[in-house]
Amino acid sequence: MTKPKALITGASAGIGKTYAQKLAARGYDLVLVARDAARLKALAAELKPAGAASEIIAADLTQSEDVARVEQKLESDPAISFFLNNAGIATVEKNLQTKVATIERLVALNVVAATRLCLAAGRAFTARKSGTIVNMASAVSVNPERFNAVYSGSKTFILALSQALTKDLTENGVTIQTVLPGAVRTEIWERAGTDVNKLPQERVMEVDDMVEAALKGLELGERITIPSLPDYQDLLDAEAARLKLSPNLSRNHPAARYL
Repeated sequence: MTKPKALITGASAGIGKTYAQKLAARGYDLVLVARDAARLKALAAELKPAGAASEIIAADLTQSEDVARVEQKLESDPAISFFLNNAGIATVEKNLQTKVATIERLVALNVVAATRLCLAAGRAFTARKSGTIVNMASAVSVNPERFNAVYSGSKTFILALSQALTKDLTENGVTIQTVLPGAVRTEIWERAGTDVNKLPQERVMEVDDMVEAALKGLELGERITIPSLPDYQDLLDAEAARLKLSPNLSRNHPAARYL
């Protein structure tokens, strides 16, 4: 029988690489997507002894034509049943001084590419009536004040995208999970312009622990997973409070206090 495949963006390091290792151990072949072809080849070689075959797609997902190649792969390969939408960048630039070039690159990757690929996976998986999409957001999706506004906005968008798609996907046999990690010890911090070792270490999770928790959350049926949240009921309560607003968010008259 054909083994299932997992397509992972941002697979060359950090969260993406750790997912690749753990999914290979769970019996998946891999489609590894990132800019650094050399790192992808090294990861493919590492995973081979575990019995995982890896296909490499070297792609810069800030470029539309490279996103299109990954979209085409998601929609044309029926063995792909797991999509980790993980590629992303961050910045620690001050909110009002965030450079235009930073904004454009961050939005192109964290929002535009992530959206296109999520929808491509959604189209493919709903047609097959099965599959799993994992969107990598961030704890700043629900606590945006704690980080750069552009990055927080991009991750809040991913959470909203997932929530809006959940009904369409689940009705067609597709599972969608959004993961909201806090600070994780990966290269993203250095690339963003800071040293992860300067953060309060009680707030920094090791990447292996984070990914293991996220996979366990998926097994438990969580549609939103916050790996460090001690009591899941807190998240359920927050979601219930949000949904309680729904009936009054659009009415044909202003609230009484505005009259």
